Amino acid sequence: MSLESAIRITGIKTLVVNAEMRNWIFVKVETDQDGLYGWGEASLNWKTRAVTGAVEDLEPLVLGKDPRDIEQIVRTLHKHSYYRLGIIGATAISGIEHALWDIFGKSVGLPVWRLLGGKVRNEVRLYTHLGLGDMRSVYETFDSGSLRDKALAVVEQGYDALKVVFIPYSHFAIDIPSQRHVARLMEVLRDAVGEKVEIMIDFHGRPASISAALQYIEALAPYHPFFCEEPVQPGDTEALRLITERASCPIATGERLIGYKEFEPVFQSKAVNIIQPDLNHTGGLLEGKRIAAAAEHAFMGVAPHNPNGPIAGAAALHFAVSTPNFVIQEEMSGAVPWYDDVVSVPMKRTGSIWEVPDVIGLGVEINETEAAKHPFKPEVFHSQGAVLADGTIVDW
Repeated sequence: MSLESAIRITGIKTLVVNAEMRNWIFVKVETDQDGLYGWGEASLNWKTRAVTGAVEDLEPLVLGKDPRDIEQIVRTLHKHSYYRLGIIGATAISGIEHALWDIFGKSVGLPVWRLLGGKVRNEVRLYTHLGLGDMRSVYETFDSGSLRDKALAVVEQGYDALKVVFIPYSHFAIDIPSQRHVARLMEVLRDAVGEKVEIMIDFHGRPASISAALQYIEALAPYHPFFCEEPVQPGDTEALRLITERASCPIATGERLIGYKEFEPVFQSKAVNIIQPDLNHTGGLLEGKRIAAAAEHAFMGVAPHNPNGPIAGAAALHFAVSTPNFVIQEEMSGAVPWYDDVVSVPMKRTGSIWEVPDVIGLGVEINETEAAKHPFKPEVFHSQGAVLADGTIVDW
């Protein structure tokens, strides 16, 4: 099909697949050309019905448009929705935008990474979480023995980088036992995996003060974390800058920031060392490339957030191949036993590496019949323990 041939969008639909611990929201953009369609992903924890509704609300704005006019369509979705969309709307747009890139790649017979500027590396470095898809292991592992065993299981799968979430539910001040417990967990983890495995610590924004965050960082620093992520809640750039200035390890943030405008103060203040846009939530690949380019000028690396489903992983792969200041990619491939029955993806993992894919478009196909065997279910809430002994509700 030539680039000049007329193509029109005829419909957008969503397909929800319950992957046991979370729902994947797949977005299919259909066209008037036989066999030409695109797949994207708009998964967002505990917001499944809101996001699918948002996609349905946005669909009339793109019907009849050429899916290859990606910049124009995304601009339409943002500006003609009138009200600012927030995380739910931005996630819906991201899923649609992924699918548009898939269509564009298919229409010209090229991988999406070619369309994003071409290859800047020959492989993509990865990390994953404890539990290899079991989200309870990610958020509910505070015991040193269980931590060691789950970390070793990740390393046995060939990974040389992993992320843990074991910062206690915290408030404005922390006590000595909590700080020592964090130090002990990190010591056990480092002893278990050795010095050749990178360890990332996700604070999940649990400390409610700069001092509390720094006390935990001080406990972790002797064991050389690859980075400490989201040491305080997003939105306070000055707090992040103060933490980064005082921390003796790299600081990262960005998974809950939406679009370039929310990242811009972080760049201007040199507030972190690594940014983590979620390409599934921040507006899509075009917006992710803008964010990455600005980050490079601010001397920051990019380590995209992605505990989402397989199409989000594919989009992240194409982004990483084409982005110079990319550092490492979070991934959750094979998160359920029936993963390969539902979806075929371009990600080919060897140890902690993805290969550069030789595919057309994003290189993803969905078996809709198999997907229908795993319909929507309410997701597990992990936040019920985020309550202090005196009843104070704190950040999960």
